[in-house]
Amino acid sequence: MPLPPEFHEIAKRVNNWGRWGESDEIGTLNLITDAVVREAVATVRAGRRVALAVPLRQRGIQTGLIPGRVNPLHTMTSVNREEFAPGSVATSDDTVTMGLQAGTHWDALPHVSHGGRIYNGRPADSITAHARAVFSGVEKARHVVSRGVLLDVARARGVDRLTPGRAVTPEDLEAAEDMGAVSVGPGDVVVVRTGHMQRYLAGDRRAYGSASPGLSIRTPEWFHARDVAAVANDTLCFEVFPPEIDGLWLPVHALHLVEMGMMQGQNWNLEELSAACAEEGRYAFLLAATPEPFEGAVGAPVAPVAVL
Repeated sequence: MPLPPEFHEIAKRVNNWGRWGESDEIGTLNLITDAVVREAVATVRAGRRVALAVPLRQRGIQTGLIPGRVNPLHTMTSVNREEFAPGSVATSDDTVTMGLQAGTHWDALPHVSHGGRIYNGRPADSITAHARAVFSGVEKARHVVSRGVLLDVARARGVDRLTPGRAVTPEDLEAAEDMGAVSVGPGDVVVVRTGHMQRYLAGDRRAYGSASPGLSIRTPEWFHARDVAAVANDTLCFEVFPPEIDGLWLPVHALHLVEMGMMQGQNWNLEELSAACAEEGRYAFLLAATPEPFEGAVGAPVAPVAVL
């Protein structure tokens, strides 16, 4: 199905190609300035730390729905091996094979293309099996540290979790802002809680990976207007699934990654953070969320930590 006129109209309004120069490869991460980081550090009051990643394990989030995106296969390559002589110091080592987007992760900008182009107008065929992503690989996101803002849509709407297939709208985001007495601003990393992660945490991997709430095609303009640096949420697909427009797959991915140059994160565990923000009475915090720097990768695992 060709991308409809509605998509192209939104794309024109949110497009950031050339905004930070023709050679730019990090897009909206440019909005995380030194001043933004200083302000982020100032949000820390209690020193309370909340981990936002799910454990990496073989029976993890992936169920085979997305080919090649395999859960970690973790193998011990040596166990208490005395390397130098009997009775000497012993070491243990291990190795892992996994899809880089298997668990809690960031999508890098080349993860998606449309019309033969990736972010900043570069050709999609610059991504090859041998060279991988020549431009905007995930390693270019060298330090993702900024003010994090939790938009707890589920709590703002008075439910434990949004229903599968529920599209999160700009109105939902604003309701979460109002509830948290917080305003999203330039350079912020926004995390949107739907509560859908509860299904995975309860052991229902199939329900987690099927129909789910997620961001509406109407939300990229909201993030663009506020100069948000990156967005993550607590679902597998990130955007609402099944899609809002019949047959139009991953339009939010394309608007964020290709047009805006904005990384997006999936499978973030926001349950403890939701409780912590409610207890502390504030929804902004210092967020450290730098992806693992796999050179030329189109996504990578991340172990985000919020500090309140």
